[in-house]
Amino acid sequence: MAPTTPTAAAVGSTSARSPGRYASLDVLRGIAILGTLGTNIWIFTNAEGLVGYLNGTGHATGGWSITEDVLKQLVQGKFLGLLTLMFGIGLAIQQTSAHRREQRWPGRYPWRAALLFLDGLLNYFFFAEFDVLMGYAVTGLIVAYLLSWRIRRQRIAVVVAVCVHAVLLAVAAIGLWLLEHSTTPSEPKALSPNPYADGSFADLIVFRAQNFVMFRFEMVFILPMSVALFLVGAALYRRGILTPAAAGVRRKMMLIGFGIALPLDFLVGIFGGDAGLLLGRYGIAPIVSLGILAAIAHVYADGRDTGAIGNALSPIGRMALSCYVAQNILAGLICYGWGLGLSAHLGPDTVVPATVGLFVVVSSAMMVFARFWMRRFDRGPLEWLWHESYLTLSRSR
Repeated sequence: MAPTTPTAAAVGSTSARSPGRYASLDVLRGIAILGTLGTNIWIFTNAEGLVGYLNGTGHATGGWSITEDVLKQLVQGKFLGLLTLMFGIGLAIQQTSAHRREQRWPGRYPWRAALLFLDGLLNYFFFAEFDVLMGYAVTGLIVAYLLSWRIRRQRIAVVVAVCVHAVLLAVAAIGLWLLEHSTTPSEPKALSPNPYADGSFADLIVFRAQNFVMFRFEMVFILPMSVALFLVGAALYRRGILTPAAAGVRRKMMLIGFGIALPLDFLVGIFGGDAGLLLGRYGIAPIVSLGILAAIAHVYADGRDTGAIGNALSPIGRMALSCYVAQNILAGLICYGWGLGLSAHLGPDTVVPATVGLFVVVSSAMMVFARFWMRRFDRGPLEWLWHESYLTLSRSR
């Protein structure tokens, strides 16, 4: 069965985009997807996977240590925030489309959320215990109903969500700081048995099932932040953040995101210990994300063609779900014991260049895969499956 009908125009060209489609949307989604890979790639190249990443094991030494810290800080939390904002914008676009067709909102959106949750659940068990799709499904369902409220109530919801998140973040950061300064540092216990390096594909599935609550804790912890960013993304879309009219707003966002938040994020993240990393990833980095969103939207707000870089990123953005899962599959295949087992052979002097090289390889593969696919089809493979499933469920009601 063919995934979709072939497209007539080349990907990334003006004619390939539907009327009224913003070029910046696909570029931003592409950047967000590859940006999350830039964060997660360090988990794949850690011999103990997410457990080792959280414990701080497998870190580079010597000059590579500084390079690793800087590279991690460059991506830490920024693209998670950007991806979250993009989901909020996508939700606002769906709501606008529903109103244009004179349909109720949120209408059948819960089916979309249920399918996204299922996608995330499968991605979690099979490929990536740091999956974000499950969290976005829950957040999207909540925000879909919040978007049916009046604008003033939505603003109140943002304030409440930010306050709840700030309290949770402060408590967690203070707890980490007290723990760091009240106990003698000790080497974390090695993961034994190690399903990442030595286990089979099935062993990793079992391991993720056994540690489901621990691995899914982040999803619960950042729920208020995600709700706030979804609503902010939707509000920015209504404000016309992607259009020439919002140039002043974008400049302010870039000033705050890059001029204030980014330097502060680096200071706190690199010199603040575990508490600083937490504050940076979940407190300051989302503000940097607003600057990234504004900067890319500013480039394309005048309707210019996407250019060479945009042409490479847009296909990834158009099939973001497929590329998000595919990059996890490819990285796992290269790094884990059920595949080529690269991570088990990396040491303190090789982990950084190997990780950078792997990021380049996987990113390039995603660009080639997405461009090849979108030249022939209207949707990515998972997008097509998701869409057909949604139509089937909607008709069955």
